[in-house]
Amino acid sequence: MIDTAPETETDAAGNAQPYSVSELAFALKRTLEDAYGFVRLRGELSKVTNHSNGHVYLTLKDERAAIDGVVWKGQVRGLSVRPEQGLEVIVTGKITAYPQGSRYQIVIETMEVAGVGALLAQLERLKAKLADEGLFEASRKRPLPAMPGVVGVITSPTGAVIRDILHRIRDRWPCRVVVWPVVVQGDAAAAQVCAAIEGFNAQDGSGPIPRPDVIIVARGGGSVEDLWPFNDEQLARTAAASVIPLISAVGHETDTTLIDFVSDRRAPTPTAAAEMATPVLAELRALVSDLSARMHRCGGRAVADRRGRVEAAERALTRVRDLVELAAQRFGIVSGRLAAGLARNAAAHERDLVRVSSRLSPLLLQRPQAVQRQRLDGVAARLKPATTRRLDRLGERLEALAKLHVSVDPERPLRRGFARVSRKDGSLVREGASLQSGELVSIKFGDRVERKAVVDGDAGAQPTPRPTTRAKPKPAGSPQGDLF
Repeated sequence: MIDTAPETETDAAGNAQPYSVSELAFALKRTLEDAYGFVRLRGELSKVTNHSNGHVYLTLKDERAAIDGVVWKGQVRGLSVRPEQGLEVIVTGKITAYPQGSRYQIVIETMEVAGVGALLAQLERLKAKLADEGLFEASRKRPLPAMPGVVGVITSPTGAVIRDILHRIRDRWPCRVVVWPVVVQGDAAAAQVCAAIEGFNAQDGSGPIPRPDVIIVARGGGSVEDLWPFNDEQLARTAAASVIPLISAVGHETDTTLIDFVSDRRAPTPTAAAEMATPVLAELRALVSDLSARMHRCGGRAVADRRGRVEAAERALTRVRDLVELAAQRFGIVSGRLAAGLARNAAAHERDLVRVSSRLSPLLLQRPQAVQRQRLDGVAARLKPATTRRLDRLGERLEALAKLHVSVDPERPLRRGFARVSRKDGSLVREGASLQSGELVSIKFGDRVERKAVVDGDAGAQPTPRPTTRAKPKPAGSPQGDLF
């Protein structure tokens, strides 16, 4: 029997397919992304975290709720405003879920400030930060050059600002002007101005572009949003780090941007910046002429003053003629008495010589000579025997050395019939056993003749007959007869 009763609610629930946690989480993620693929959201930034991987994590909140947000690394550089704690912004993006934590968040693609008030609040916070670092201190600002040779201008090449600056510089101080063209409004303005300041500072003067002596950053007036690129933190730090003195001329006199506080001088207008950077050539010429005239007047007064002082001193001095006449008179008196004084001096010396010469005689010189002669004769008498004895001793030593020389003469035994045998290398043969058969030797005789011989040569060879010596014939007609 088959039961055909209808199913109850409990049975239907028991047959439903259950979701896994991952399936539900990703289903909710897709639902949120499909329903909120584009969201424009306004709120205050908090918990801003710049991660080391380049992403920015933050929270958007208002007085009653909060939502997490993330800016991926590729979108961070394209943001028109830098995320900061407490800044009120309007962001666009899409809502998505984070499945691992069951949280939803907004992936931010664009970000802009919610209004002028928020921009000014952000500017005040950045200004306080840079002031704490000392970038606004007057002690670090460099003086402007008095007479620049090259002026660098960073501005738009098509606006009225550059024409006003060039016209003003041409009228005041004709020098070289180098213009670095940049955009002065929009997201790219701050980066281009930074690059221009760094480019001018990187010049060393050796290339075609000279290194400027002063830099002018100029822009015309506009709204807060138009001038906002000049409130960029990186631009402010670049301007503060510039080695070349920098003049800020952004906006009109009532406009104030962050670059005005870090620059070396702030100008109310671009035209005023040109006046600050250059002197007036006509005024310098007039100043030089005035100083030259004052120098001549002062020199003339100094010469006149010293001439009067010399004339006053001259009146107090004795006349030169009087001094010369007095000296000439004294010279005449002294020269008149000079001849008589010389005569008296010569007579006095003559009397002294006569008085001394009476005590002189030849015996005073002869007596020392006789004493020296006697001493010399005594020395000569002793010197001759000693010399003779020394010569005898030296002669005896010489004779002994001559006898010794004769006894050790190597040629003497040869004259008695001996011969000296030497090898081919010149060494003497002292023992016959040391010679080898066939060895070539040299034999020297008493008549200093050397003959070559071979040891144990041909024994059967007949010796060369020695010539006989004939008896000398007796002289004819000798008175002595032959006894035999």
